[in-house]
Amino acid sequence: MRVLVVGSGGREHALCWAIAASPLCDALYCAPGNPGIAAEAQCVPLAATDLDGILDFCRRERLDFVVVGPEAPLVAGLVDRLEAHGIAAFGPSAATAALEGSKGFTKDLCAKYGIPTAAYRRFTDPGTAKAYVRARGAPIVVKADGLAAGKGVTVAMTLAEAEAAIEDALIANRFGAAGAEVVIEEFLEGEEASFFALTDGKTALPLASAQDHKRVGDGDTGPNTGGMGAYSPAPCVIPEIEAEVMARIIRPTLAAMAKEGRPYKGVLYAGLMLTREGPKLIEYNVRFGDPECQVLLPRLKSDLLPALLAARDGVLDGFDLRWRDEAALCVVMAAKGYPDNPVRGSEIKGLDAAQAAEPSVLIFHAGTKREGGRLVADGGRVLNFVGTGTTLDEARARAYAAIAQIDWPQGFYRRDIGWRALKA
Repeated sequence: MRVLVVGSGGREHALCWAIAASPLCDALYCAPGNPGIAAEAQCVPLAATDLDGILDFCRRERLDFVVVGPEAPLVAGLVDRLEAHGIAAFGPSAATAALEGSKGFTKDLCAKYGIPTAAYRRFTDPGTAKAYVRARGAPIVVKADGLAAGKGVTVAMTLAEAEAAIEDALIANRFGAAGAEVVIEEFLEGEEASFFALTDGKTALPLASAQDHKRVGDGDTGPNTGGMGAYSPAPCVIPEIEAEVMARIIRPTLAAMAKEGRPYKGVLYAGLMLTREGPKLIEYNVRFGDPECQVLLPRLKSDLLPALLAARDGVLDGFDLRWRDEAALCVVMAAKGYPDNPVRGSEIKGLDAAQAAEPSVLIFHAGTKREGGRLVADGGRVLNFVGTGTTLDEARARAYAAIAQIDWPQGFYRRDIGWRALKA
């Protein structure tokens, strides 16, 4: 098969790494890719949101299958565009990608079909929104309705923080059209977990569990990010929890989407809060998580490509996936200033030394580019270091041993990835 992966981050590097290993894959391309992905695939200088350019490339190169990594092209309808021209693609249609493209849509769907989630209200007027948070009190959660690259969520511990978040979205227009409406939710207490299911619209196949670290600083301090690290499996997602999530959240959502005329195909990523009342949905993403994908795929024994094809073709019924018992842990190295104003253009050295020190560690590129012979930072989250081991402690030690070899003064990382699982 001739395969294209769309995207340029650490998630897409992990997808390319896994797909390149498939005996079904004869040629692999990535648009636009990055310097790390270039070792696995031929990079094509097309933006992930250049729907026309991607379609033209697929037709010209006679590609068989396209795997769409990020949410923006999914919400924009890339899968619809490709499928309309006879090109098989993995990922949800634009109509079903609304599960991530609009938090309000998802909350309304949950309310209509009895899917457990936080109580909420939707607002476009800042005065009304502020009056609501004053009446409810803090802590409270304020979310931009649309896509905000992981930066549109404020877990406000004070009323002042909540009001500032409302002003950012509805008055200062910080998130553009994505913040023209906000969803304000009750604050849920418990442990967060990431739950993934592969689905063909009818059958849902649970994937391995993971936990990520959204806050930028050690001890879960500072603003929310797209994710500073992750590990798999998540010890808190015991088999009983998985069964409850599938029965009360995942399968009801797929049934609801089908009933609404929007059958969902692709990977469904549920951000969960494990509360005293049971698991509740925080929000849905319509693609593999980043950095969760980077810890899921190294644990997957099965060939990824046939699984993605089966989801697209509607034949997941009877399909099975095998997982390694070992743990995986990813540490994200980011550019100083992330998540607000990451510094770009600084040189990164020591990757060869890191790989030599820990040969088993996978180094996925998330935001890098080549300038001459130099590797430089070109984004907020820049490198992902994934250690594996028989225990999470072992995986963690390997990841941090590799990252210690990196010579990049303008980079930083959290030093406590995995603390929830290891605190006991």
